[in-house]
Amino acid sequence: MSVGEAMRVLDRERFRLGKAGLGLSLALLAAAIFLADTYTDLEIAVAVLYVAVILVSVWFDRPAVVLWVGASSAGLTILSYLLTPRGAEHAGLVNCLLSLIAIGATTYLAIRIEAAEARARQARAELAHISRVTMMGELTASIAHEVSQPLAGIVANGHAALRWLAATPADPAEARRALERVVADADRAGDVIGRVRRMVAKAPPSRETVDMAALIEDVLSLTRSEIRKAQVTLRTDLADDLPPVIADRVQLQQVVLNLLVNAAEAIGQQETGPRDMLVGAATDGERVTVSIRDTGVSLAPAAIERIFDAFHSTKPGGMGMGLAISRSIVEAHGGTIYAAANPPRGMVFGFTLPVRAATAERNHG
Repeated sequence: MSVGEAMRVLDRERFRLGKAGLGLSLALLAAAIFLADTYTDLEIAVAVLYVAVILVSVWFDRPAVVLWVGASSAGLTILSYLLTPRGAEHAGLVNCLLSLIAIGATTYLAIRIEAAEARARQARAELAHISRVTMMGELTASIAHEVSQPLAGIVANGHAALRWLAATPADPAEARRALERVVADADRAGDVIGRVRRMVAKAPPSRETVDMAALIEDVLSLTRSEIRKAQVTLRTDLADDLPPVIADRVQLQQVVLNLLVNAAEAIGQQETGPRDMLVGAATDGERVTVSIRDTGVSLAPAAIERIFDAFHSTKPGGMGMGLAISRSIVEAHGGTIYAAANPPRGMVFGFTLPVRAATAERNHG
């Protein structure tokens, strides 16, 4: 088992244990409410406190669990009424009925809310997938160039190997080295195609340990031709001590890809002046910050305030969805996304993510 796979197994185990601990806490809370409702002289609807148990059960992200907790709470309320050894019978009956009404209403609303959240997550995932496919279509020329280079190397080294073998005398050592270059180029081409397939794949959101520096390098490998076409000087400043984050790798790739393409396009609109882009990543131990600085078009403060709004675009013909989807993805991971001016010219776009804090994040997409 690789280190990455081991980390993913460990993260899943931690998440499972976290849910088990939450379930135990809910059971203890429900038991405390039951005992207080059954064996105290308080003539109040103590069983209404089961509402808190039902609301917390929503964190399990399963409507069936919420329904089971609601039904159990109602059953405990009725059992407590039947077992109460003292107190005013009429007041007890009224309190029991009020508690059952509150429990039933809360359970119904919690299930409806959870179902609505599930539909919203699915809609966001569908929209993000469409956006990824659209963007990869726009990068077709860049991707084709990245693939064509290793393919050209395969052809050249293959012919070289044949020449070394056909020489008199044959040179197996040189032929072997040429064939090794063929294999290396084939691996490069396969890596590019694999990255594209992973980014456009319609797969359910997942959480895994993500190395942000490696993720950024992967995205840069798909966009270098696009950046060169815009005659941009690219620099990177990726900290060596970046801690891992728990996130959906494909979704974060989409965010970085969108910010890189936007920066390259903004610089491409400039006819004069510097054409620089700086991609950075740093950490303060609690959060990882990724930033992309460009010397392209500077936006007015009013435009910056609206830049992440859906359907708001500063590009002619733009749909205004890329940055809105990016904000949704970052916020679903417990982070924040930002934009600011980059004096004397250009913009800086970036986002921050909590270090390994997304393990408890229950919005998957």
